[in-house]
Amino acid sequence: DTPGHADFGGEVERALSMADGALLLVDASEGPLPQTRFVLEKTLAAGLKVIVLVNKIDRHDARAEEVLDEVYDLFIDLGANDEQIDFPYLYAIGREGVAGRKVQEMDSNLQALFETILERMPEPQSDPAAGFQMLVSDLGYSDYLGRLAIGKVMSGEVQTNDNLVCLGADGQARPLRVTRLQTFEGMSLRAAEHIRSGDICVLSGIEDIHIGDTICHQELPKALPRIRVDEPTVGMRFYINTSPLAGREGSLVQSGKIKDRLFKETLKNVSLQVEEMEDRETFLVKGRGEFQMAILIETMRREGFELTVGRPEVLYKEENGQVLEPMEQVIIDCDQEFTGVITEKLAGRKGKMTSMNTRGSGRVRLEFSLPSRGLIGYRDEFLTDTRGTGLLNTYFDGYEPYRGRFASRATGSIVSDRSGLAVAYALFNLEPRGEIFITPGDAVYEGMIFGEHNRSQDLNANPCKEKKLTNVRAAGRDENVVLTPVRPMSLERAMHFIREDELVEVTPQNIRLRKSVLSAQKRLSMR
Repeated sequence: DTPGHADFGGEVERALSMADGALLLVDASEGPLPQTRFVLEKTLAAGLKVIVLVNKIDRHDARAEEVLDEVYDLFIDLGANDEQIDFPYLYAIGREGVAGRKVQEMDSNLQALFETILERMPEPQSDPAAGFQMLVSDLGYSDYLGRLAIGKVMSGEVQTNDNLVCLGADGQARPLRVTRLQTFEGMSLRAAEHIRSGDICVLSGIEDIHIGDTICHQELPKALPRIRVDEPTVGMRFYINTSPLAGREGSLVQSGKIKDRLFKETLKNVSLQVEEMEDRETFLVKGRGEFQMAILIETMRREGFELTVGRPEVLYKEENGQVLEPMEQVIIDCDQEFTGVITEKLAGRKGKMTSMNTRGSGRVRLEFSLPSRGLIGYRDEFLTDTRGTGLLNTYFDGYEPYRGRFASRATGSIVSDRSGLAVAYALFNLEPRGEIFITPGDAVYEGMIFGEHNRSQDLNANPCKEKKLTNVRAAGRDENVVLTPVRPMSLERAMHFIREDELVEVTPQNIRLRKSVLSAQKRLSMR
């Protein structure tokens, strides 16, 4: 199983390019999940044979036979051919390391599984007349060997110091020389002098290469079909950090450094696209979901980058004069008592319920067709609404006509109207206005968001206001100020919280929220 479509950056396509078969692992209680559907659809489209393994049959709520029927239904729904739908299946208890062909007759080891793999999985197919061909499915880097090209040898053989060529997307042959060959042995690498068809190998000494390129001999330069991934559905704008606190916490703040880092990411992540805007200090990054974006931002943050990012936005398409938007199939498992609030929330986000099934034990499974933009910021609400007991999974479901606007957030922001250090007295008096994000002593600046307003409009406030002191003492005037504990602002929560006119400031030490226009006077004049 893998994360859902929106959060998966081309890894499935790259893995399938090196596979001859697949083992589908399904939980004996949960059954096929949305991510199961996504991965299986790609596997069947690649024409691979599948072995189904129903795991965890020792669970008290296991329903192995029902789950197997659900897997059959899933194969039929995904358009599997006669050969694919006649798949072998086994049952297993992974924790105990046992498997068997029947629930009642489990072996004492995994021999049945290994025998099935040897019997049903095909050997690597090779065309001797095609010569050496290797499809680059992944890239790596070594301080000693330089750029590493990783992929499966589709045909032929290669040895160290062979003269090869690389065929890129433009079809041009670029000469290269292999300085070292390595192959995988378990989870580690070992040196090899000779690589043949079917091996997954690592070639060293290659600089100008990209995922999807074909490496072959000079005598027979023939390109393999390139790895194709689905189009990106979500975009985010990356900016340099322009806040008054810029440059204090990170070492990499220049737009050129950010640009180089983003384009370097596209070399290893085939589903990521980067466009440089006209001002040359803004970059539009397109991917498969906000979670993929969050991983990239968090990685850059840990590398010492300071940057500012906007709210995730879906990427629309236009066909025959009609605007289309990406859709998600949403599957929810929750207690029956939460059905009403979930249905109400998703209906407000233009969602349509397509299925509702009672699972027993007071649980229910709901399925919705929902615009991808409706998921932005909803996961946190979902956990709150279901008190942490609900399960939400999604997968990409194509494009449909635009379903109309809806409010992204019903509350406003509490915005600082000056720079300084936050004071407990001021924060205590602002708590009735909404939730506060900062603690006493935190640095603030004009235009920085430090709380969520209870009402829909924004509130400009002074978080640095101190208590006026007098020489008059009275009973009840000097109580200690006790503030409500602050929930840490995570990157994902910040990305979901902001609206179109707000940004997230990301540094190695802090995550702050701010307005796009910092000056309160300018924001007022723009209304």
